[in-house]
Amino acid sequence: MAYDLNVSTGIGSKEEQVRRLKDTFSSCPVVLIGAGAGLSTSAGLTYSGERFQRYFSDFADQFGIRDMYTGGFYPFPDEETRWAWWARHIYFNRYIKAPKPVYNRLLKLMRDKDYFVLTTNVDHQFQLAGFDKRRLFYTQGDYGLFQSVNPKNRKTYDNETWVMRAMAAQGFVMDERGMYDLPQGGKLKMRIPADLIPVCPDDGNSVTTNLRADDSFVEDAGWHAAAERYTRFVEAHEKGPILYLELGVGANTPVIIKYPFWKMTMANPEAIYACVNFGEAYCPKQIERQAVCIQDDIGDVLNTLTNK
Repeated sequence: MAYDLNVSTGIGSKEEQVRRLKDTFSSCPVVLIGAGAGLSTSAGLTYSGERFQRYFSDFADQFGIRDMYTGGFYPFPDEETRWAWWARHIYFNRYIKAPKPVYNRLLKLMRDKDYFVLTTNVDHQFQLAGFDKRRLFYTQGDYGLFQSVNPKNRKTYDNETWVMRAMAAQGFVMDERGMYDLPQGGKLKMRIPADLIPVCPDDGNSVTTNLRADDSFVEDAGWHAAAERYTRFVEAHEKGPILYLELGVGANTPVIIKYPFWKMTMANPEAIYACVNFGEAYCPKQIERQAVCIQDDIGDVLNTLTNK
């Protein structure tokens, strides 16, 4: 389906569009959430700045790494150092709750709704906030899973136990909340012992993170079950009132969330498409009368929606 190159940022002021979205939540019983990286950024899971400096300053000083994203591609000198990096990266972006209650506010809006979540995020924040895991489809993988480098092995493996051991081996200490934090003085090791380098428990090969980077990404049985549930949800709500709620989705992979949401809105006159994105909220002109486009911080908008 072709889209008008002349996009729209919605009809009316930002305040009017927020009010319309609030009214839609009051009246619409079905919500399909499409969530991108901007949602977690709004929740405080930033890959640079204060968080990065607090937990990765030693890597920054020694290797010149300036943020968590680019650090994932750095050619570390040995496996002990590389996996020390990845243990921290996974822990602080998968095993702790986001600093701000943005996901909790979103869950509050889903109360009494028939909802489903399609997300390209890999940080597990929906489950940590209390969303029903059977209503979630993580299309791009999960920081909490490893996969073998053996292409014939199509299984994934939980990595929580390994991550916790690797964090302790670097000198992180458990605080009163049961979370790893810096030791007194903040001095950490930047390597893990060689016998802690993770290997596949089934085939003995090296492992890698279960993140979609190329065609080696493992779509395991859990991935396919979630995909099937998502398909059934979409097919069950092709007609009738539904809110397609797009949150923090950028232009990197529009074919996963953005384009399908536009297409489904065009096909259903009772559907509403809502895009909340700091600086990138827009839609094709064909659906602007069915659309709400809010250029603002997602957390601020959700806070407005959840306040009476």
